[in-house]
Amino acid sequence: MPFQITRFKEFLVRPALPKELERLNELAYNLLWSWDGSIRKLFRRLDPVVWQQSGHNPVLMLNRLPQAALERAAADPRDVFLYRRACERLDAYLEQPIPGPEKLIAYFSMEYGLNECIPIYSGGLGILSGDHLKAASDSDVPLVAVGLLYQKGYHQQYLNPDGWQQERYAVNDFYTLPVTPALGLDGRELLIAVQLPDGEVFVKVWRMQVGRVQLFLLDTNIAQNARPEHREITDQLYGGDVHTRIRQEIVLGIGGLRALKAVRLTPTAFHMNEGHSAFLALERIRLLMQEHSLSFEEALEASRSNNIFTTHTSVPAGIDLFSPDLMYEYFQDYCREVGIPFETLLALGRVRAEDPYEPFSMAVAAFRTSSGRNAVSRLHQSVSQEMWQDLWPQLPVWEIPITCITNGVHLLTWLNGDLALLYDQYLQPDWRERYNEPATWDLVREIPSTELWEAHKRRKRRLLTFVRERATAAAVARKASAGETRRLGEVLEPEALTIGFARRFATYKRATLLFRDIKRLKKILTRPGMPVQIVIAGKAHPKDHPGKSLIREIVQLSRDPEISRHLVFLEDYGIEVGREMVQGVDLWLNNPRRGEEACGTSGMKAGMNGVLNLSILDGWFDEAYEVSGGWAIGDPEPYSEDQDEIHASAIYSLLENEVVPLYYGGRDEGVPEEWVRRMRQSLVNLSPRFNCVRMLDEYRSQLYEPAHTAYQAIRRDGFRGVRERARWKAEVQGAWDRVSFLEVGPDLDGALLSGNPVALRAVVDLAGLRPGDVRVEAVVGHVGSSGCLEHTEVLTLVPAAESGSAVVFTKEFVPSQTGRLGFSLRISPNHFDDPLTRPCNALLKWS
Repeated sequence: MPFQITRFKEFLVRPALPKELERLNELAYNLLWSWDGSIRKLFRRLDPVVWQQSGHNPVLMLNRLPQAALERAAADPRDVFLYRRACERLDAYLEQPIPGPEKLIAYFSMEYGLNECIPIYSGGLGILSGDHLKAASDSDVPLVAVGLLYQKGYHQQYLNPDGWQQERYAVNDFYTLPVTPALGLDGRELLIAVQLPDGEVFVKVWRMQVGRVQLFLLDTNIAQNARPEHREITDQLYGGDVHTRIRQEIVLGIGGLRALKAVRLTPTAFHMNEGHSAFLALERIRLLMQEHSLSFEEALEASRSNNIFTTHTSVPAGIDLFSPDLMYEYFQDYCREVGIPFETLLALGRVRAEDPYEPFSMAVAAFRTSSGRNAVSRLHQSVSQEMWQDLWPQLPVWEIPITCITNGVHLLTWLNGDLALLYDQYLQPDWRERYNEPATWDLVREIPSTELWEAHKRRKRRLLTFVRERATAAAVARKASAGETRRLGEVLEPEALTIGFARRFATYKRATLLFRDIKRLKKILTRPGMPVQIVIAGKAHPKDHPGKSLIREIVQLSRDPEISRHLVFLEDYGIEVGREMVQGVDLWLNNPRRGEEACGTSGMKAGMNGVLNLSILDGWFDEAYEVSGGWAIGDPEPYSEDQDEIHASAIYSLLENEVVPLYYGGRDEGVPEEWVRRMRQSLVNLSPRFNCVRMLDEYRSQLYEPAHTAYQAIRRDGFRGVRERARWKAEVQGAWDRVSFLEVGPDLDGALLSGNPVALRAVVDLAGLRPGDVRVEAVVGHVGSSGCLEHTEVLTLVPAAESGSAVVFTKEFVPSQTGRLGFSLRISPNHFDDPLTRPCNALLKWS
């Protein structure tokens, strides 16, 4: 091995900024520039070529700019004017008040997609996390975020001459990213530590400023870690083996909580974005036991009160699972420290606690340690309730306690500049501050069709240039023939209907569904006078060979001489490619297996740019189709294998008979009026309903505020409430086996006329418990053809009389339905001071 210098003194050199531009670094290190065009415009004007070569990274750009260029800009009144305006914008934005420290949400995510120059994301989960932070900053939501700072991030994709995906990993230089070392209370760079079986791991904490939100990123690739396997924990996103994964999730959950504690931040709610960070619940339990002398059960109850878990997974294969042996290796010391049997820890992550072979599920652990749980679309809520019903086996599926908050996207990040200029002319001046209000978008109807269409055409021409340049550069890099390079430089036509498809190449997304009948597709693409063209992008996971096969199939088809100018695959899909596509195509295609796409947000981004959707009724589009202006593929029914053929045929039919004729027909002055009418419909209806500010408002009202309130109540008077609750639960559990229904009524013979009341009645032996300790409910509904209750409602019975341990509960109601009705009674514990209590535990009995 060649000699390398590993011992040296380190120092950092920053660009010497002229006095007239002395705050450029401050502007560069706050990611407000990633969604504020006035700040971005300043950096682009300093040197457009260097801005592009720097990957739109202002920190790297300032490092690369010659001193002469900075001096020249300082002497140019135009540059100084843009600089001053950018500073004013930053100052005005940061001056807006955020609620005080009495409320603070800690948001944990494995990945963040904030900008293309910060490659610490892989796909939709990361993009959503990044948009979540930006919307929190815009919406005055007091939030701090935690993630990992990957040395190599996720892979960069390139294709070999055969079209097979290859991967390369660029090494991130953190000192050329908009991130700075976090400082401890002593003013030094902050280090925290976590314990692993093979020793202590030190973690450096970095800080990124996202508008008014702080994002703390954790890094183990530091000199203090002598072992290579410790330094490599934060090497790659979703890379390595099962040991790497559990170590990453220990650093994220446990190390992340310690980092917040080290900077003296005290969150009042903890939001786990997917199950990767579920170990933070274990660390919270340990700290509560240590600092407040709580028992394990008391600490679990206290931490659960303000933990929130968002599930994004629709299939079991997407869940992180760790074997009992692996968990014992990493958590035996934890169990000894908190004084619990190892089986108690495993039970937190198991559906069936008694099964010694069941692995530890991070999603199950997150469910069991959280009081707030949500899916990310209405359909995903139903899918999740069915998927996780074994956690609550006594409840009907529709009552499984998983609520729904449909995802959104950060509009100002994804909206194209041409539309923003139109909005500046035709919408109210403060539309950027009020874009989540439906009334803001009514004025879109006043934008002339010619102007709206011309704005879209400009963006489409930009996409065409982007595609040609990127495809040509990729061809040159893989040493393609001169003929192929020339062909890619001429691919696509500016006037042709352009379809976009970009996403991860997971097989359930059915990327090749459009290519099922090549002969029919060729006719659609090459129809005289009505040509169609397709732009496709997407990555497969490095170990996903079926996904890579789909990519190769598409690439090889794109070389077919009949359609080679109508079909192009763009390499290395990421934020930049996705942004250009959702802003520039005419039609956005989305065809996953229904029920397997939790939400999907690329179609939202497209719709907010006036791009019409052609989609399966899955995820968000199941809620949006009727007002989107787009087209639905197939019916809203569960996926079956024969639907591949049905859905492919439906896509061809819609293109042939509706989409293509609409795009090319009815043109007045070159404007397809009906198509533009649908564009307006998309802009007006999707922009306020599917943006992240609306999403944050729902998180705040449905989950964040209840979590704040519950935790404040439970920690009052030295956690007296949680101690009382623990004693109460022990009392209830001790008596529950003896609790029973003695009588249930009424017994109704014959038909009951509508409008007449029914008096529900239950006599219950409470075995010494008080009436306020329980909740007695009636589930009333229609008797379906399967003999089960359908279209049910839940009624709470109230205590009416007592005789010894027997208590009479009653409720009178008037049926709202006719036909065959039925009811069943149930009883569950009902803690007197818990507003989040639902009958969602094992202590539930039916009559």
